[in-house]
Amino acid sequence: MILSNKRKIVYCQYKDLVPKFVNDKDHYDEELDVKEREKIIEETKSALEKIINVPLTTQCQASKFIKYKPCQLYNSGANERIIRMVENAVDPIEPPKFKHKKVPRASDSPHVAVLHSPPRPVTVKDQQDWKIPPCISNWKNPKGYTIPLEARLAADGRGLQEVRVNDNLAKFSEALCVAEEKARVVVAMRSKVQKEMMMKEKEKKEMQLRELAHKARSERAAGQVNDMSSVQYECRSQREKILEERRRERRLEEAKDAKKRKITRDRDRDISEKVALGMASTSRGDVMMYDQRLFNQEKGMDSGFATDDVYNIYDKGLFTAQPTLSMLYRPKKDVDSDVYGGADEQQLEKIIKTDRFKPDKAFVGTSTEKAGPRDRPGKFDEADPFGLDQLWEEVKNNIANNGSGCTVD
Repeated sequence: MILSNKRKIVYCQYKDLVPKFVNDKDHYDEELDVKEREKIIEETKSALEKIINVPLTTQCQASKFIKYKPCQLYNSGANERIIRMVENAVDPIEPPKFKHKKVPRASDSPHVAVLHSPPRPVTVKDQQDWKIPPCISNWKNPKGYTIPLEARLAADGRGLQEVRVNDNLAKFSEALCVAEEKARVVVAMRSKVQKEMMMKEKEKKEMQLRELAHKARSERAAGQVNDMSSVQYECRSQREKILEERRRERRLEEAKDAKKRKITRDRDRDISEKVALGMASTSRGDVMMYDQRLFNQEKGMDSGFATDDVYNIYDKGLFTAQPTLSMLYRPKKDVDSDVYGGADEQQLEKIIKTDRFKPDKAFVGTSTEKAGPRDRPGKFDEADPFGLDQLWEEVKNNIANNGSGCTVD
């Protein structure tokens, strides 16, 4: 049963669920809502009072007075008594205390009897009709079975459908053949036109080149050669010198790399390769593998090394002999002349005589004369902020120039 109420509000749209923001314009609507709300409250209150007051009035009217004679069991002395019989008050809003269950209704007529056919033997045709082909999927085969095509087609049911070929298929295939022939003709004509255009462009370029060559030959024959200015000639000669110098440096680098590759190649060879190439030098058994001059010396860790008050890490200089100092870090002469063609000596002289690291302006207090060879580490002078050393040197020079007999200690 469907109950209808004209005052019932049903929300069936999305805008009914969106919260509404109250503005000043809705003040009048709020007053109407308040009045309607009060009206609804009064109606609800009156309806509830009707529900509650009706049982109470019925209960008040149903009271009875009963007169009886009590027994004298407890010797009360009363001959008769009058009591008022009132029905027990029940709360009308109290939920029900008992649950009513509906009992199913009894059938009016008996059940219809089911009649079975008599048993009969199963034939082969019945067994074949009972065979239902399994569901074969075209996408899944989890067990990995090999399913023949006829089984797939039988499960698919395509064999039961009648194949009908549309009559327009022949027209469509014929139209495709005609379009293909026309397209081939168009492509051939386009390629032919492109080849002709390329040939014309090529002939045009050849004509331009011929004209330029003829013009150059005529100018050369007439002697009309533009003389280069002195600045352009100087720049050109300078570029040629730079190119020649770089070419020479590349040749030197290539020669050095070739020699280095040869040395490293022979050094990194395996002993089996050296033996196969005849490069391995076998030493004799009687040759000493160590230097006997290192034995029987009184120096070393056993000699005490040094006293405690001496702060010298080394007892003597590393290179004491002058020939060693002169030959250290200096290339040998006439060793690589065959490889470099004498360019190594020229490079060494160029490095020695170069003024690349000479400053344009010397520092104050330094001399421009070249220093001699150095056989010990460099020494630095202490700073003289007040100029006392310079003043002392000037006094000594003045005394020496005047030639006085006094001495300065």
